[in-house]
Amino acid sequence: MEMNEESILAWNIIEKTNANLFLTGKAGTGKTTFLKRLKELSPKRMIVLAPTGIAAINAGGMTIHSFFQLPFSPYVPGTTFGSGETETLISSASSSDNIIRS
Repeated sequence: MEMNEESILAWNIIEKTNANLFLTGKAGTGKTTFLKRLKELSPKRMIVLAPTGIAAINAGGMTIHSFFQLPFSPYVPGTTFGSGETETLISSASSSDNIIRS
């Protein structure tokens, strides 16, 4: 994988900080290749999330809705999902060093 200036910057942010990173780009720009290489070489624990099933499969991750166990119905801010679900989400996310959305 050839690294350009932007991918080197993204790599360094992930490896040297605890900052969140939103990885975006047009089709064919190497996002999935970058993520696969990062997962292969990084000692950090990470979760790769994607908005669609196809993107999640390609990136070796899971959909945002699946990970956070979001309901299929609309969510109204200020309401709750149900008993204990918020604690489960926080527990799942806190066991990872990084959550990467592809």
